[in-house]
Amino acid sequence: MNEKLVITIGRQCGSGGRAIGQKLAEELGIKCYDKELLAMASKNSGLCEELFETHDEKPTSSFLYSLVMDTYSLGYTTSGYMDMPINHKVFLAQFDTIKKLAEEESCVIVGRCGDYALAERPNTVTVFICGNEAEKMKRMEEVYNMTESNAKDAMVKTDKKRSSYYNYYSSKKWGDAKSYDLCINSSAVGIDGAVKMIIDFAKTKQEYEKQHQK
Repeated sequence: MNEKLVITIGRQCGSGGRAIGQKLAEELGIKCYDKELLAMASKNSGLCEELFETHDEKPTSSFLYSLVMDTYSLGYTTSGYMDMPINHKVFLAQFDTIKKLAEEESCVIVGRCGDYALAERPNTVTVFICGNEAEKMKRMEEVYNMTESNAKDAMVKTDKKRSSYYNYYSSKKWGDAKSYDLCINSSAVGIDGAVKMIIDFAKTKQEYEKQHQK
C-alpha cells in the first residue's frame, strides 16, 4: 500500500480531541494539522488568513451545497468561483489543502470535515472523539481556566457550530457512528488510551485493506 496514512479526528468540545491528535502524531512521527490548516489554505488560495479564522468551522445556509461542489470541480478561476460567497471560498480552500496534504505526507488532521474531504481514499482512518459531560467540563475549566457555567456555555455553542458546519458541508451527520470508522469516549479510556486505540485500529484497517486488494 503506497498511500500515506492519514487520520482525521472529529471531536466534541472538551473531549481532548486536539490533544489526542497531537499525541497521536507524535507517537507516529508525523505532523498534526489543526489551526495550521488555516494558514496553509490561505497561502494556497491567496485569500487573507483572517478570513479563515473568522469562518473557521462555522455553519452557513446561504448557498446550495451542490453549487459549491460543482464549482470546486471546475477550479478557482471560473466566474462561478469569483461570484461565490466568501465562506464557501474558505471551505473550498481548506478542502483543497486537506486533499493536497494527504497526497504529500502521512498526517493527522483535526476537524474541518477532513474525513469528508478524503472520503473513499485508501489508508485513511476517520475518528470521532466524544466524552462524558462532567469530564469535558472539568477539562475546559482546567485547560482554559473557565468557570463551570462558562465551560458549559462554550461547549454547547462550539458543538452546535461544529455540528452545523459538518452536517452542511459533508452531507453526513456529525457525531453519528455511521459517519466514522471509529468513535471513542475519551472519558472512558483517557488521552493515552484513545491514542493507543487509534493506532491499533489503523494497523488493523491497513491489514484488512491489503488483504482485500489482492
